[in-house]
Amino acid sequence: MVIKFSVYIATSLDGFIARRNGDIDWLPAPENNGEDFGYAEFMSSVDCLVMGRNTFEKVLTFGNWPYDRKVIVLSSRNLNIPSEIAKKAEALNLPPRELAQILAKRGMRHVYVDGGNTIQRFLADGLIDEMTITIIPILIGEGLPLFGAINNDINLELISSQSFGNGFVQNKYRVKG
Repeated sequence: MVIKFSVYIATSLDGFIARRNGDIDWLPAPENNGEDFGYAEFMSSVDCLVMGRNTFEKVLTFGNWPYDRKVIVLSSRNLNIPSEIAKKAEALNLPPRELAQILAKRGMRHVYVDGGNTIQRFLADGLIDEMTITIIPILIGEGLPLFGAINNDINLELISSQSFGNGFVQNKYRVKG
């Protein structure tokens, strides 16, 4: 079974997903006009999420657990998953290709990959199929980049581009294999 791996993430105009300390205080609060920038539709197509430890720990600070899908947290260190989400989250220490095999055996068809390092590792292994990147019109100068150094060029095909009234620009790319 072939699994589709997708990224859905926001960056500053200068390409950062968080400040150096992991803060995302520069991200605007959700607006009350009902616009979710395609997030609900995207999430309805996803079977599970894969994220790194740092992303998981940031999500825990949001209050209520936002996911109703299984979440796999990749971490090389022991990870304490709060009891209230223990059935929804699982910690594993596997490279992306091994995890892909396990997820295929579990019947997953569409996986949401989140977190800078995790996205970079999945891209390096040639596993990412699509990326939806919403650019927030702010320059933060320095921080954690969405993309790091790569060994080979990764060619992308623009599937769609949409601008929103608040200045956000969302680009959806297919990773050319």
